[in-house]
Amino acid sequence: MLTIDPKTGDFKELYGHLTGSVGPRPIAFASTIDEEGNPNLSPFSYFNVFSANPPILVFSPVLRGRDGSKKHTLQNVEATREAVVNIVNYSMVQQMSLSSTEYDDDIDEFVKSGLTKVKSDLVKPFRVKESPVQFECKVNDIMALGDSGGAGSLIICEVVKMHIDENILDADDNIDQYKIDQVARMGGNWYTRANKGLFEVPKPLQKKGMGVDAIPEDIRTSKILSGNDLGKLGNVEQLPGEREILAFVEKNAKLTKVSSSDLHKEAQKLLEKDKPLEAWKVLLLSKKDLKA
Repeated sequence: MLTIDPKTGDFKELYGHLTGSVGPRPIAFASTIDEEGNPNLSPFSYFNVFSANPPILVFSPVLRGRDGSKKHTLQNVEATREAVVNIVNYSMVQQMSLSSTEYDDDIDEFVKSGLTKVKSDLVKPFRVKESPVQFECKVNDIMALGDSGGAGSLIICEVVKMHIDENILDADDNIDQYKIDQVARMGGNWYTRANKGLFEVPKPLQKKGMGVDAIPEDIRTSKILSGNDLGKLGNVEQLPGEREILAFVEKNAKLTKVSSSDLHKEAQKLLEKDKPLEAWKVLLLSKKDLKA
């Protein structure tokens, strides 16, 4: 049996075994704002409900492993003492993952992920429209668990208002566990879908995806491509160059003669196979300057 001493073992190994063995973990998709009102959106899988009267949620951002610095979410709740915890379901999981990219301070993750801001009733942070359940929260306490990289801070939130999409309710107005279609984190890149099982979402931590906002409007507003499809496209760091696309045209000349909607369908098939760069080559065939 493998034995690990947390005090002497390698931190990355310890982290991997902790998150690989404790799961599935629900996801707190936390929306916060800084003192100037700038929004931030980030997911955390150290999360659960801990009380019903009063209603208490607790999630925990960890200090960055590389330098022990605080993440934006922790900085924001320390300054404003407010947050919105949004529940993640399968239809938004790719966009949620994209939002976890370490964007610069002035970048709005709502915009990058293509998710929709909704004004809250009792707190200043925005809700995520696409989320099936949204909890407006006041922060009661913040408990630091350490001061080195990887240490968590328990953010103890009291729910002051709850918003539920009526489409996930059953005939008795209870939440239908099939309709809510929640996802949870496992180890590494793995997730689990509550009503389906395991699936994988590559982490956007080693690169900065260009974001859904950088996708051309005609593709971003496609009636065929889903939010998850856009999340995969937005997680690409840069588009294939014209030479790559023209080389692709030579091998797939038939695609230059099909309609834009058919190109979107073809791209969607490639995205289902986790081939976003190939999908981009198909989508960019619709650009007149690349059809030579």
